[in-house]
Amino acid sequence: MSQPLLETTITSLKRIHQGKVRDIYDIDDKTMLLVSTDRLSAFDVILPTGIANKGAMLTQMANFWFEKLSNVVPNHLTGIDPTSVVTDNLEKAQLANRAVVVKKLRALPIEAIVRGYLVGSGWKEYKAKGTVCGIPLPAGLQEASKLPEPIFTPSSKAAVGEHDENISLQQCADLIGQDMAMQVAKVAIALYMQAAEYALTRGIIIADTKFEFGLDSNGVLHVMDEVLTPDSSRFWPAKSYALGKNPPSYDKQYVRDWLEAIGWNKMPPAPALPHDVAQRTSEKYMEAFEKLTGQKLALV
Repeated sequence: MSQPLLETTITSLKRIHQGKVRDIYDIDDKTMLLVSTDRLSAFDVILPTGIANKGAMLTQMANFWFEKLSNVVPNHLTGIDPTSVVTDNLEKAQLANRAVVVKKLRALPIEAIVRGYLVGSGWKEYKAKGTVCGIPLPAGLQEASKLPEPIFTPSSKAAVGEHDENISLQQCADLIGQDMAMQVAKVAIALYMQAAEYALTRGIIIADTKFEFGLDSNGVLHVMDEVLTPDSSRFWPAKSYALGKNPPSYDKQYVRDWLEAIGWNKMPPAPALPHDVAQRTSEKYMEAFEKLTGQKLALV
């Protein structure tokens, strides 16, 4: 298991943003370099403990999905080799298997969440009100019930260290326009349905997932950032699925559960993860990658 990479140091390019997981560098007026580190965030707080090989897994899994779902909507990939945009060998080593060169897009200020099953905050709201993000659902559903149809439940896009908040469909339309909101909802649900159908053939249920979208200079919608990774999705082993309980997941829910169990207040600074929790999380990410893609992770 390799040493986790918590931060990149690419001095030949200007770093323009550091997110919860990704470091982004400027290349030119049309492209930028996106590097996935091994950082892990939970409850919108970055943990001090990295997860070995996580960045490589996120990048390669997202690339797998971008290719598989390219019939639904364009994506941000350029196909340019990331190691070609830097010259220093130490910098190239940081990029191997965990970086992509992407188009510069105008990001939409929402996160497009699609839910196919009743779980998490959706289950809590349903128990209280019979709705999820204000959307009425049939009576009598249980925890982990499959919804009659996948639903689009957007959220605001929070800055690092702040919490995303669910917003109504009307609030989404107010932010990005009615027509664009309808297009995003339609595309997000189409992406989810195609991915979920495929994942079932690999023994995995995609309970819910989050997409991000941006527009190119011609106003064409693109899916961007990452798609259908354990960081942005809830993956359940199909063989463990049962109504009435939240199945064990391949995503970072394992870490969230540990943090909840120790009584952390979900405010910075986050506690360090014990070695066994970090290692088990890395193993769960790797297992999800191999099950879904049928490939072995490419490591340096």
